[in-house]
Amino acid sequence: MIENPILPGFNPDPCICRRGDDFFIAVSSFEWMPGIPIYHSRDLAHWELYAHALVDDERVDLKKLPASKGIWAPCLTWCEEDGLFYVVYGVMNSMNARYFDIDNYLISAPDLRGPWSEPVYLHSAGFDASILHDDDGRKYVVSLEWETRDGYVKPGAICLAEYDPAEKRIVGYPERIWYGGTERGCLEAPHLTKHDGRYYLMCAEGGTGYYHCVTMARADDVHGPYVGDPENPILTSQPAAVNERADTDHLKPRYFNPEAAIQKAGHGSYVSLGGGEAWLAFHGSRPFTPELRCTLGRETCIQPMRWTDDGWLRAADGGKLPAGEVAEPALPPCPMPQVPSHDDFDDLELGAWYYAPRIMPGRFADLAARPGWVRLRGQESQTSLNRVSLLARKLTSVHATVTARMDFTADTFQQDAGLILYYDNMDYLYLRKYFDESLGCNALMVQRMDNGVRTEHDVTAVGDGALFLRLVVDGRDCRMEWGYSLDDLHRIGPVFDTSEFSDEYCSYGEFTGTMVGITCADRVFRAKCADFDFLEYEDEA
Repeated sequence: MIENPILPGFNPDPCICRRGDDFFIAVSSFEWMPGIPIYHSRDLAHWELYAHALVDDERVDLKKLPASKGIWAPCLTWCEEDGLFYVVYGVMNSMNARYFDIDNYLISAPDLRGPWSEPVYLHSAGFDASILHDDDGRKYVVSLEWETRDGYVKPGAICLAEYDPAEKRIVGYPERIWYGGTERGCLEAPHLTKHDGRYYLMCAEGGTGYYHCVTMARADDVHGPYVGDPENPILTSQPAAVNERADTDHLKPRYFNPEAAIQKAGHGSYVSLGGGEAWLAFHGSRPFTPELRCTLGRETCIQPMRWTDDGWLRAADGGKLPAGEVAEPALPPCPMPQVPSHDDFDDLELGAWYYAPRIMPGRFADLAARPGWVRLRGQESQTSLNRVSLLARKLTSVHATVTARMDFTADTFQQDAGLILYYDNMDYLYLRKYFDESLGCNALMVQRMDNGVRTEHDVTAVGDGALFLRLVVDGRDCRMEWGYSLDDLHRIGPVFDTSEFSDEYCSYGEFTGTMVGITCADRVFRAKCADFDFLEYEDEA
């Protein structure tokens, strides 16, 4: 059996793609670099982190963008005629006054591990852009044209524009082709495909929260008219039919459905296996109750589908709810390498599973300066939107233990380093070593940044030399520990509420998920370094 989610933790907006016997899923990365993680499978059950589409933080500059802006909803496709993979992605620059200022780009490569082409600017006419490679060689881009005017249908329309690959530009203005298949509102996430000679438009509706869903429409001509599936939505955690077009809140917690194994199911894309069999990749969440807070963010799930005789896509089990587990397809089992739980930093390159906010980890992380350790050069504070030295990996379970060994001595109170549980720059928990002028020596403390309000807990004097730092996430409780040896760790600070690191709790960020990692700051010369001997991440599914 396949257990959902197949990609646990912060892996939203999945776009699934097939090339021969290989399957790939690209997901959103928002402010994190490297951008657009791409996962690989050959059996749809076992997945590996395979590549990233964006690895140059000058080519795509995310510095100073607010939390949860940046790279939205990539579309990954393979074009056999061109012999190229294509990725269409948007850089969300601002959502001020609900204007959704985005720029959409296209890149391509014969291999997902690159090198990728220079980004081609498409348009700024809407978000969640994706591309269709038609069988006559023409290409079309669809996106949501977000409606900002009073008196017009919200949230807007799915728009279609032809892309000229020779000229590398959009031809003319986008045209409106679809206003949604339900009255749930918050239309988004269009994917245009072709099946048995018809054009199919798969969308998400209801907001990327508890009323989320997957809908479909089809047309005989790419320009339409498009006709909605009479059974829309085809997948949702909440089947109740309510008109919510006037409510722009995406979370809508009132639609939580205790009968659904996965909440917030929506934002889907599919691949066909032949014989009427298809598989739908979508995202969903597993909230803490009763607060309905999703610390792990939106996670990628998968579900078997079938094409009906009258040409519509239906769940193989005949229902509409997302399944907690599904039977594996009739493909040869193919286990994939997994992210190691223990990293000694003995390799010459950082693992592909490490991320940093807005800049590439290589900007501040050095594996050569002290062999067997990673050296982090301190930059701005962890609250900054610019250059932060934070080497993080995704939290994939709310039952996890994260341990590091750190060698660091601060010279001033403006230098610090340690272990961090991080949702965004205004919401994190930080076991921090720094110079305490009152004590006249280095000290540890637990710093909680709670929606921009900073509190400090349990200042403790410590000596020079390496320390062991530990974060324990035990369901809805999380705590920090430290010691001079792993056999003698002491708790420091109170027990905190894990659910507060979530979309639903945070005021400054949304759409992402919680990360854990190591960090260093130097707010004097941007030069002080902290060395880490290892980082260990152990969790329970």
